[in-house]
Amino acid sequence: MSAPKKVVLAYSGGLDTSIILKWLQTEYGCEVVTFTADLGQGEELEPARAKAELLGIAPENIYIEDVREEFVRDFVFPMFRANALYEGLYLLGTSIARPLISKRLVEIAAETGADAVAHGATGKGNDQVRFELSAYALNPDIKVIAPWRIWDLTSRTKLIEFAEANQIPIAKDKRGEAPFSVDANLLHTSSEGKALEDPAVQAPEYVYQRTVAPEDAPDAPECIEVSFERGDATAINGEAMSPATILTKLNELGGKHGIGRLDFVENRFVGMKSRGIYETPGGTVLLEAHRGIEQITLDAGAGHLKDSIMPRYAELIYNGFWFSPEREMLQALIDKSQEHVTGTVRLKLYKGSATCVGRWSDHSLYSEAHVTFEDDAGAYDQKDAQGFIRLNALRLKLIATRDRRLKG
Repeated sequence: MSAPKKVVLAYSGGLDTSIILKWLQTEYGCEVVTFTADLGQGEELEPARAKAELLGIAPENIYIEDVREEFVRDFVFPMFRANALYEGLYLLGTSIARPLISKRLVEIAAETGADAVAHGATGKGNDQVRFELSAYALNPDIKVIAPWRIWDLTSRTKLIEFAEANQIPIAKDKRGEAPFSVDANLLHTSSEGKALEDPAVQAPEYVYQRTVAPEDAPDAPECIEVSFERGDATAINGEAMSPATILTKLNELGGKHGIGRLDFVENRFVGMKSRGIYETPGGTVLLEAHRGIEQITLDAGAGHLKDSIMPRYAELIYNGFWFSPEREMLQALIDKSQEHVTGTVRLKLYKGSATCVGRWSDHSLYSEAHVTFEDDAGAYDQKDAQGFIRLNALRLKLIATRDRRLKG
């Protein structure tokens, strides 16, 4: 690949991406544009601007953007319409943020005339795949630079030495090995590596940042109501809110009650297994609420089909194929299923669990007249079940008759 002339870097303002910024300048002699996304990670982002300026980036080449509403509206909510869980457990908090970051990297590259984008993902993880598949899907001609796969800064010592040689400020706590690595956004926190690498050892309590321990949660349950329109949450306790505001509030409520902790050994797309500690308090509450409203508004055939494609849909997101045609095709099917997923769910939050305890909707398919144990006034003729059972039993009876004949 020829040397880039101008690079848009996904920049957090931390030590690693600051080293990458300076490395791009020294390695290629190129102009660098930084992009820092506010995804709800809970950190002050203005220091990233000061750090970029300190490293020689012109103010017009520093992009710091609040993308929380776009993140929840256009990425998190569509995913939750599918009830997506990777390997049955993981709510895909890291996975779903990467396509948005890549989308803005490519857009900023077009706006600034850059011919390359760069990211700080390592060569061992999934994020490199997610960033790059998304970038190539949106601009097949873009160059993608992944310094961790190229440079010779292969140890913490070498990184520190490079930083010192290039006058990059180093926080005192960065001179040693961090106890674990953290990724955070409005949907979740993810902690991996170092102290968490042995899956036989319980994660220490200090790893958890958004949730209290369930045993320390309030002793009294809290009931809340979440309202939906066409599969997306629109209000909490009757108060209409924007997508990001809803998720922020659910995070607060879920975290308070110790909801959404996951200790998970997953299969990375690159082939290895990794152990992660995830906290998804608001997402866990939202999933329970969404499944609750689907219970009364979604037809059995549609619901079962949707459940059957969910693992494939979740795997596509996990593996970085958000912008693939197959994900978009599945999304169209999922969105069609949500046309009547409108109504309200009551949830009980208590010591690590979110439980649906009530649901109602003008679009409900639930008919009390048909399921009552009392007189149904002719709504359902129980004699009809006899022919239904006989027809469904026919092939089973033929198989049993054949098997008995062959044994005889």
